[in-house]
Formats: sequence, structure tokens, C-alpha cells
Amino acid sequence: MTKKNGFKDTISHLFIGNAVPIMFIILIAIAIPLSGFSTRYLIEEMVTRLGRDSFLVLSLLIPIMAGMGLNFGIVLGAMAGQIGIILVTNWGVSGVGGLFLAMAVATPLAILLGWIAGIVLNHAKGREMVTSMILGFFINGVYQLVVLYFMGKIIPISNSALVLSRGYGIRNAIDLKGMRQSLDRLIPLKIGGIAVPVATFIFIALLCVFIWWFAKTKLGHDMRAVGQDMSVSENAGIKVERTRIIAIILSTVLACYGQIIFLQNIGTLNTYNSHDQTATFAIAALLIGGATVAKASIPNVFVGVILFHLMFVVAPKAGKQLMGSAMIGEYFRVFVSYGIIAVSIVLYAWKRSNEKERSRRSLRGEQEIPKTD
Repeated sequence: MTKKNGFKDTISHLFIGNAVPIMFIILIAIAIPLSGFSTRYLIEEMVTRLGRDSFLVLSLLIPIMAGMGLNFGIVLGAMAGQIGIILVTNWGVSGVGGLFLAMAVATPLAILLGWIAGIVLNHAKGREMVTSMILGFFINGVYQLVVLYFMGKIIPISNSALVLSRGYGIRNAIDLKGMRQSLDRLIPLKIGGIAVPVATFIFIALLCVFIWWFAKTKLGHDMRAVGQDMSVSENAGIKVERTRIIAIILSTVLACYGQIIFLQNIGTLNTYNSHDQTATFAIAALLIGGATVAKASIPNVFVGVILFHLMFVVAPKAGKQLMGSAMIGEYFRVFVSYGIIAVSIVLYAWKRSNEKERSRRSLRGEQEIPKTD
């Protein structure tokens, strides 16, 4: 292989590996001037959204480490978190205490749902992503049944503000005024007039440290080994199915906490659809940050959240300026959320194909021994 071909392959490999972030940076560079938003406004929005969404996106990393791909099943954790919030709101516990009580109440349910998901995904090896998505739809049906019929009938709800007029079932929207931004405002700090949610960022930083530490533990090494080759790991004495179940349980519990952090920032719980796009948006953000189905890192999370939400903020206004309708920007945001997942999976398959071809060419180059006179 010549130096010219080697350089060309390197550039091609670099572009393919970072195609999604590059595309988004170009789109955002075009959309920001069109939107007309000030730099201060965009920074304020990104600080808020980093605190709101990063924890949820970080919950995706452990299943990827275990070779289980993008876990659409984090929606199970989101539903567990919402049930915890409903119960705590019913009990009238507010502030940071209510926030952590909601996490404590929701944790056993998140563990149970994660365990169920892990068992199901162990029966669908190689098809984890689509299976976790379908499982999310199924558990969503169970969740709707619980909040629409069981709560107020079987599960006692004493707070009349939460219950539908018929006497059972939870209202469509719940005002979380008791815990609204309780974590965000726990340590007040303003920089240049921009409120910084210090406590939330500390919480996110602790999760980053946990993931970094966890990757270095024996269980973390086992997960990486399972992600690389399940057969070899099994022969090496690693309990593959147990390891995969633990990965999904951890992801589900972290997603539960992430959804609670998300909702305390928003201040309102849409009982029947707050969790609907949790997995889609989190996965899209991670992929936009440069992650793939098989490899993701903590920097991918923060880069992805910033790029994804910058597009979310500027797209409607840019669409209005460009096309005369803000709805164009809204449609583009929805298109991007779903389309980027498909594009990233296709690029990942293309990248793997190119890497295999490069390996074959490299082997052929090594085996071609020039004849001597």
C-alpha cells in the first residue's frame, strides 16, 4: 500500500467515524445566524439542557460497554421514575428530600424492570436494540394500566389534585411545584447573569466518575470482554448472561434517576407521555456526539447533548426565517431525532465493512513478497 493510499484511507476512516458530528456542526453553523438568537441566550439554554439531559444519556453507556448496543429500554427506567414522583407528590413530600425519596421509591421498581429486560434480551442476542424498543412499548401498556386504573382504586391516592374526576386514575398533567428545580437551585450560582445548576452538575460528575471507575473493576472488564466476544468470555469462565443482566439493570436504574432529574427541571409531569421520547432523544444525542452502536464514551455524551439541543433550539426560528414557517423547523427536529439513529446505524455498518476491507488489503500487502533476482 502506497503512502498516498494510506493517507487517503486515514482521511476516509476519520470522516466516516465522525460523519454525524461533522454534519451537525455544519447544519448548526448555518442555522445559528439564521435564527438570530444571541450568544448569551444560546449559552444559557445549553447550560440548562446539559443539566437536564446528560444523566439520561450517560445511562446508555454501560449496555454499550457490554456489547448490547443502544438500550431503547431506558424508557422502563423513566416510567419507574415517574411512578416514584407520583407517589411522592401524593405523600406531599417536597424539595430535595422529595426528589431523593422519589429516587428511593422508584429504585426497586427500576431494578425489577431492568431484571425483566435483561432476561428478555438474553433470549434475543444480536437483536437487543429492536427487542428493547418493543419491550418498552409492552411495559408502557402496563404503566398506562397502572396509572389510569390501578391508582386510586388498588393503589391509594389521597391527594385529590392528582386524581381524575371519576375518582381513580392520574390526571394528564401534574404540577411538580413542590420539587420544581429543587436540585438545580440547591447551590445557587450565577456566572455573567446565567444560572448554573451546580448541584445537578455535581450529581452528573459523580456519575461520570462512577462509570470511569466501574469500567476498571473486574465486572467492568467482564462486560467489555462479553461485548467483544460472548463465546470466548463464556470459555474464560465469565457468566455472560448474568453480566448482561447486570448491565441492563444498572442502565435502567440510572435512567430512572435521570428522568427524575429531567422532570424536576421541567417542573411538570405529563403522566401519559413524558417518557415517550426519552430513549429516542437520548440515543440521538449520544450518536450525534460521535458514538456508535458498539463504542461510546463520556465526551460523546456532552458533545452530543450540546449539538443535539443547539439544533432543537435554533431549528424552529431558522425554519421560520428560511421558509417563512416555524413548523418547518419543528418537522426538521422530529425528522432529525429519528433519522439520525438510522443514519448512524447505516454509517456504523459501512464503517465496519470498510475496516474489514482495509484489513484484507493490509494482509494481502504483507503477504506479497517481492521476487529477488
